[in-house]
Amino acid sequence: MMGPRQEAQAALFYEFSLEDHVPHDHLVRSIDRFVDLTSVRTHLADFYSHTGRPSIDPELLIRMLMVGYCFGIRSERRLCEEVHLNLAYRWFCRLDLTDRIPDHSTFSKNRHGRFRESDLLRHVFEPTVARCMKEGLVGGQGFAVDASLISADVQKQNSSNPEDWAAREIDPDDAPRAVREYLDTLDDEAFGAATTAKPKFTAHADPASQWTAARKGPAFFAYSDNYLIDTDHGIIMDVDASRSNKTAEVGAMRKMLDRTEERFGMKPGWIAADTAYGSSDTLVWLTLKRQILPFIPVFDKGERTDGTFSRSDYRWDDENDRYICPGGNEMRHTWRTYSDPKRNAPVWKSRNYRALKSDCTECALKAKCCPNAEKRSVHRDKYEIVRDFARQCTASEFNPKAQARRKKVEMLFAHLKRILGLGRLRLRGPCGANDEFLLAATAQNLRKLAKIFPAPQQTRKA
Repeated sequence: MMGPRQEAQAALFYEFSLEDHVPHDHLVRSIDRFVDLTSVRTHLADFYSHTGRPSIDPELLIRMLMVGYCFGIRSERRLCEEVHLNLAYRWFCRLDLTDRIPDHSTFSKNRHGRFRESDLLRHVFEPTVARCMKEGLVGGQGFAVDASLISADVQKQNSSNPEDWAAREIDPDDAPRAVREYLDTLDDEAFGAATTAKPKFTAHADPASQWTAARKGPAFFAYSDNYLIDTDHGIIMDVDASRSNKTAEVGAMRKMLDRTEERFGMKPGWIAADTAYGSSDTLVWLTLKRQILPFIPVFDKGERTDGTFSRSDYRWDDENDRYICPGGNEMRHTWRTYSDPKRNAPVWKSRNYRALKSDCTECALKAKCCPNAEKRSVHRDKYEIVRDFARQCTASEFNPKAQARRKKVEMLFAHLKRILGLGRLRLRGPCGANDEFLLAATAQNLRKLAKIFPAPQQTRKA
């Protein structure tokens, strides 16, 4: 028989528990086990006034931001709506059914104030790294570093030539927040001091963003999201925002390695990266100063593609300070003979090694060596011995394994853009980009912990 019509009737009393309505296999339960925000209030104590109305609990704001970045909710307005409607999100944020949700403007007010002044988001990120280390997910032997372009929240139509923009009279007191942050980072090696080259366009709303065409497509304004990861389980050890050029990204790598050793006392035995990090200065800094093995392809312009011999075809004789060409002739940086042998001793500086004109003229391999010159010369960098050491590392049997592990950082960037939805920044300025990158890295580490150590399942009673 047909049952009676179901009609909603308001009850006078309700017995309701959020704990009973959040599934035990929900992601928020696994994440909640690894979130420790007990020190947030102590960390922010000096940034609150001792008088006035009680503020919104900062732990609540951080938990709501974690929900937004873990589940790809980019809009803070929509985040407030989702936390208001979703029981699992309310449970994670420690809210009851009758508790009010903070207004979306509360996030920007706190972000631009006490959160940035206290560096709270890094204070939240680093305990997640420490928890990963405690759970045994960080080996500390090998690291990988890379950077990915994230579009800035600006348009090309609101930009101009850097010289025209610099000629304007800008009052720092009346300038927008992103412009003031740009002026504050002019001496930072990850931003203004990264390179002297001037970009083609400068965005008025966010001048610290970089006009780039690195994706081999239409150019756009972007920031670089720099990740330093441990290659065992792909845990993000540090994250930093920079301009989108090689010099700034290398500067961010140095900063992250120094900060990781300072905060966690951890220095890797080797590091893997792509050719963008293979300059002489970077290899010297890694091998000589930090004692880290570089599994990094050397940035080398000595290889030729026109069919003639490349620099690698010439054998280096370190004992006699000379090159031996494929024809068997020697090449020296000077052919003068000094009475004092010390004047001709090898020194740490760049040199050009040349063959004798008579040897090149009579050589049968001249057509493949120097068809358009009388004699061949080979340039040797000041720190070529370090570059040769890096080439030995990339030619070793371990290099394929190191490069395969390096792919984990690219997988993290793909997860960041495809799953978490961070393909375009929502905040402007260097501080805004850094805030978003820190929260996204925190979310990725928490999701990694939740995936490897899920919440225990409760068996149903028969």
